[in-house]
Amino acid sequence: MAKAPAAPKDPFRCAECGWTTGKWVGRCGECQAWGTVEEVAAPKKLSLVAGHVTSAAQPIGDVSLESAKARTSGVSELDRVLGGGLVPGAAILLAGEPGVGKSTLLLSVTAESARAGITSLYISGEESASQVRLRAERLNAIDPNLWLASENELGAVIAHIDAVKPQLLIVDSIQTIASAAVDGAPGGVTQVREIAAALIRVAKERNITLILVGHVTKDGSIAGPRLLEHLVDVVLNFEGERHSRLRLIRAIKNRFGASDEVGCFDMNESGITSLPDPTGLFTTRHTEPVPGTCVTVTLEGRRPLLAEIQALVSLGNSEGRDFGNSRRVTSGLDNPRTAMTLAVLELRANIRVSGRDVYVATVGGMKIGEPAADLAVALAVGSAAKGLALPSDLVAIGEVGLAGEIRKVTGATQRIQEAARLGFKKAMVPAGSDIKVPGIEIMEVARLEQAIARVKIN
Repeated sequence: MAKAPAAPKDPFRCAECGWTTGKWVGRCGECQAWGTVEEVAAPKKLSLVAGHVTSAAQPIGDVSLESAKARTSGVSELDRVLGGGLVPGAAILLAGEPGVGKSTLLLSVTAESARAGITSLYISGEESASQVRLRAERLNAIDPNLWLASENELGAVIAHIDAVKPQLLIVDSIQTIASAAVDGAPGGVTQVREIAAALIRVAKERNITLILVGHVTKDGSIAGPRLLEHLVDVVLNFEGERHSRLRLIRAIKNRFGASDEVGCFDMNESGITSLPDPTGLFTTRHTEPVPGTCVTVTLEGRRPLLAEIQALVSLGNSEGRDFGNSRRVTSGLDNPRTAMTLAVLELRANIRVSGRDVYVATVGGMKIGEPAADLAVALAVGSAAKGLALPSDLVAIGEVGLAGEIRKVTGATQRIQEAARLGFKKAMVPAGSDIKVPGIEIMEVARLEQAIARVKIN
């Protein structure tokens, strides 16, 4: 008589990180996630009998590419991030904070696809059909090929798919769809995993492009089981702040294109529109040079974007004494890195900021985390501290080290080419960058004090 499989030593496992325990707990002891610990069934012995083959194996060169050709979504910046457009049978997960504009963007996508003759089905689990219709009126997203339904049950969603036979399916959001055949509450780990797997299976079988909307947690990560990100083909993160018009889509995972691409959008009263050239949002063209401003070029994925950094330095006391109550305030920049740059600026370039309040910010709500903006921050603060304006046609890129050296950055040529395209005439770059771009003067500097001397603010 065959022995039954032994029960696992730790019968409970976290669906997020795989941590195991001998008894059920409400919170994972490893990743600290709530409600993710589930009981693991006893392992079953796998059968080694050959099963039914869905399609015969063939040489890779004979595989047809017709079914995998991308079609445009009608939104150029989304196509840019996806690597060409919407691929039939692809499963896409779009996540973002509440109110950032996910539903507005996807309603625009379905409307543009419908106008191109693609049958589209929009399933809303968070709003009624009339509420979505009101938004569609505002966005001019009414088309006979765009079908709309408000459902919260998986069986009803499948019924709508059978009736409409869409080529594009939007589910907003995956956390609101549930099934009575699956244990757990709607939005729970088990429900989200099983519902997503079922919808993805339907999309693959019927060659439907599936876009799932996902919620995010307080720390900005995608809510639900980590397995969800592995099930889909593309994971997109929709970013933006409520007080800013700028919206960014970042590709975290992409089986059909680059995973470091970024799309830019403008959120306005009439909806959301693509921004092929968003530089104007991050820079200010002053009629006359103003102290405390410097333009740099950042790389968002593979996309160069010009960003203006502004600095304000208080006068301080006349004797130059530091009373220990000076403030360091940043907006859009990494605060510890900015504080480090200020220390290097004072000790290596002899520009006093101790005992003086320093405020450094980006224009347009842009967030810069890369070290390539260090040199621009130092020049902006130095310009503000001395009250001397930098040349208005200058851009600066470079990482500032603790010894005062200016280090090389990635994509320097691409950055300078973008600056030259937008009319800048001078570029300050790290020594040894070996950049030759027509129409722009390259100023190579090896140390911070050399950079300060070149712009004559010391």
